[in-house]
Amino acid sequence: MLFHVRMDVQLPRDLAPEARAQIVAREKAYSQELQRAGKWPQIWRIVGEYANFSIFDVESTDELHELLSGLPLFEHMRITVTPLATHPSKI
Repeated sequence: MLFHVRMDVQLPRDLAPEARAQIVAREKAYSQELQRAGKWPQIWRIVGEYANFSIFDVESTDELHELLSGLPLFEHMRITVTPLATHPSKI
């Protein structure tokens, strides 16, 4: 199942620089692990925002929820999920 996911990150302004660096490093490692596993085949930065558009390829909505809630930045994100279906004009 394919899902289009928008993630908007909203880190607290008073987060210490060391804590910010640590959580961002953990986020990067986790996301790259999912990319290597084929679960997160596309990720695109949204210019001018601390946000991204991503495509997830998972077996179920439960798996997607598990992966998203495992993100180190999860508690600091606004996430919008859109299920995708094959377009009849796709060649």
